[in-house]
Amino acid sequence: MRVDFHAHAMSASYVEGLKRLGIDAAGEEGFPLPKWSVEAHLQFMSDAGIDFTVLSMATPHIYNGDRNKKIAREVARQVNEDFAEICRRYPEKFGFVAALPMPDVEGSIAEFRYATEKLGALGVKVASNSDGVYLGDERLDEIFAELNSRGSLVILHPSPARLLPRSNVVTGNVMALFEYPADTTRAVLNLLAKGTLEKFPRVRLIVPHCGSFLPYMKQRAGAMFQMLASMNLMAPTEIAAGLGKLYFDLAGDPTPEQMDILLKITDAEHLLYGSDYPYVPAAVLLRKKAALDEELSRRSWLRKIYISNAEKILQELIV
Repeated sequence: MRVDFHAHAMSASYVEGLKRLGIDAAGEEGFPLPKWSVEAHLQFMSDAGIDFTVLSMATPHIYNGDRNKKIAREVARQVNEDFAEICRRYPEKFGFVAALPMPDVEGSIAEFRYATEKLGALGVKVASNSDGVYLGDERLDEIFAELNSRGSLVILHPSPARLLPRSNVVTGNVMALFEYPADTTRAVLNLLAKGTLEKFPRVRLIVPHCGSFLPYMKQRAGAMFQMLASMNLMAPTEIAAGLGKLYFDLAGDPTPEQMDILLKITDAEHLLYGSDYPYVPAAVLLRKKAALDEELSRRSWLRKIYISNAEKILQELIV
């Protein structure tokens, strides 16, 4: 199957859940939630030649302070139930990764178990930061230990940092312009610096958007990590080895320059297709995919990216 690992479903429970949590999607993201329907998504898949899509919850993340913890748990459950229903209706077309009410540890572990054991979730979606708590934070280790015990698929998605310059700066208006790749990079660097992926080596983490700023940060962070370790300010870590364990989706604009940059930190065996539907209109995505296919064909990677790498990840999941 030709698999899309980066696509979202805007279920009614998610839209309503944001309202219950007091989260203004357009205000937080600088971009309104796109319209979505199963029928439109299936049409896009047909037009794009995609056989199977792994659905994940959109952004903003469903947590708005501990005072709303109970609501966040309820919203996560309903989103996962809705995703599971879509997958029951179209089992040959859709799978999903579960939404978790992170950074709520107890609630997230309970929801992970329910979603994987009762609903058939393929893994989980995690935000780069959840209410300001970043991946790699030791407070989330108990969650990652649970994910590690199942060899879980973990799909990372950016979430805006809690404190940002919002006024009179273009990057503070639309998060997708700069803050999405910035926060993805921030989260992955924290995972590497804290040794999270070494502690939990069975987690299969997919980094979105062609690795964001990680190709640039490999050399800079590597040098900084060495300096900090020499000053006993952090434990020694090898950034190249850590990056080599990650998978990367190709959502965004991966050809041709971005592809060459991404290959500075990974190899073709760790690349996966991602569309980012419906955040990018279908007509635009089809043009982007045609350009990507031309580049992958030139490299003789079409089967590898769309099928072989995807099969390896999906067949090895223990859920």
